[in-house]
Amino acid sequence: MNGIRMGRCEAVLQQAARDRAPNPFWNARVLYVTSGKSYPYEPIDLAVINSLRPLVQELIIGNTEGDRSRIGQPNASVEALAARHRPDMMLVLDGVNLGLDVVQRLRHMGIRTAVWLTDDPYYTDITAAFGRYYDFIFTMEINCVQFYRDMGCPQVHYVPLAFQPEMFRPKPVSTSVMRDICFIGSAYWNRVVWFDKLAPFLASKRVLISGIWWDRLRQYRLLAPQIQLGTWMPPDQTADFYNGAKIVINMHRASDDESYNNNSRRIAGASPNPRTFEISGCGVLQLTDVRSDLASFYTPGYDIETYASPEELMHKLNHYLQHEEERNRIALRGLYRTMRDHTYANRLVSILSIVFGPR
Repeated sequence: MNGIRMGRCEAVLQQAARDRAPNPFWNARVLYVTSGKSYPYEPIDLAVINSLRPLVQELIIGNTEGDRSRIGQPNASVEALAARHRPDMMLVLDGVNLGLDVVQRLRHMGIRTAVWLTDDPYYTDITAAFGRYYDFIFTMEINCVQFYRDMGCPQVHYVPLAFQPEMFRPKPVSTSVMRDICFIGSAYWNRVVWFDKLAPFLASKRVLISGIWWDRLRQYRLLAPQIQLGTWMPPDQTADFYNGAKIVINMHRASDDESYNNNSRRIAGASPNPRTFEISGCGVLQLTDVRSDLASFYTPGYDIETYASPEELMHKLNHYLQHEEERNRIALRGLYRTMRDHTYANRLVSILSIVFGPR
């Protein structure tokens, strides 16, 4: 089955490559400042760097103080790099670890400053301060655009995260990672409620659940043989399990969970998370909870499938496990849409077009 699946996926990848618009090029110098965090941010940093480099004349990579990653120039401050290279723009990922005084001094040097926020709306109590310091704010949450404008930044744009086609793509996998159903992520309380209701159904299937806090389940003993507890699965292994699953569940964290959010204004989440693109990029059927802006990226029922209740999720899991060809058709359409439209290169073209003008 691996060979048949890979053949169909390869045909879709080739079609997506033919239909993808050529990437433009800007004669600009860009200083990219990493998040300063390790996993799970470091893979995003690397994806941005690898996608940004072919789009600009020169890419300079800087780190924040106390950077826990191994990317960039550890002995050179952001200000020193800016003074030496005089970039046309500084793009910061996440921004929490870069002092706002540094941002302000770069603006005084005449350098355009931009931040791409990766955790909206969950940390808006912290990032609210960014509004009056950056020239451009790019947020992955559509409901946060007006919020940052109200905080003082006139140039706020909605640019969601994406996926790394070098990492999350169809690939052959061993039988050891093959499952009926897969879910990878932390056991936030909204997920615990849902999976407790699904537990008797899931216990009868070949399932993988991986992440921290899953021992919170009331039904933990029932699902324990199928849970990898306390793990932060790296991207390459995550992609293996996605490829080995017939169906991957995506469930967004709640934006009103007071235990884990810094979102006192209760800004609701409407935009899809990066998992949405990573799952579909592997050519596997995705069942995701409904987000109001999902239809801007996929067509539910055509290249992705959605659910709005535990009962509907259980029904659709059962249906698509029994209807292989229908499941595969939707997965392949999702793969095409993702490879054509939702790479980090796509997103960075949008960012550069906003800052420097389209090419």
